Amino acid sequence: MTHDFERAWQDKLGRSIEAQAGAEVRALILAGGEQLSDPSPRLQVIEWSEGAISRLEQCLPLQTAQDLLTQCACHYPHEALQPMKEAFRQRGDILEIHEMLRAHFRDFLSVELRLEPDEIESLLGQGWGLAGLLEGNTIVAKKIPKSGNLHEYLNEDDPQRRREMYCHCPRVREAVVMGKSLPMTYCYCGAGFYRDIWETILDKAVQVEVRSSVLHGDDVCTIAIHLPV
Repeated sequence: MTHDFERAWQDKLGRSIEAQAGAEVRALILAGGEQLSDPSPRLQVIEWSEGAISRLEQCLPLQTAQDLLTQCACHYPHEALQPMKEAFRQRGDILEIHEMLRAHFRDFLSVELRLEPDEIESLLGQGWGLAGLLEGNTIVAKKIPKSGNLHEYLNEDDPQRRREMYCHCPRVREAVVMGKSLPMTYCYCGAGFYRDIWETILDKAVQVEVRSSVLHGDDVCTIAIHLPV
């Protein structure tokens, strides 16, 4: 069975809304999206998404809406995080965990994406990707561009073209190409990727904050992960 991103994403959002606010609110917020799927006209999907997020913000407190979007995120494989989780359980050292994530991400960039050593160190030094930069009890991470676009992205000089190929989310890439926007709350879906990583490792709740987004004209998407330690 072919995976349909649009249906899967709506299903995740719908379950989260219903668990928080009930079936009636779910139906109100997702109204009009029932027939949308990956083959649907992209402008129609983007405009529906804008309306759905706006309705979500109207029906629920902003913090709650953001939390629900984090539950729609794609997740990093939990089995890859087990060494970090075990190290934290044994020693509780955030600096050690951060260094382990950096090493893991360095290997991914080298082996899977075949980046040159200077490119890898530049990305790590700027806080791109899985590990981000550790600033006190906060991780500040720049989302790495979609892996399939990364080489082209790094060789592209035009800022607009870089924004167009940046996001992992097809809905966002298409919105940027069309000059459309979505509420910033939508980007908490991407922030949920980092939230899940750190909640898996720490076995504690963490808070995330979207600080910049290509959807709103920024060059990159920046996420702050506020650690409870």
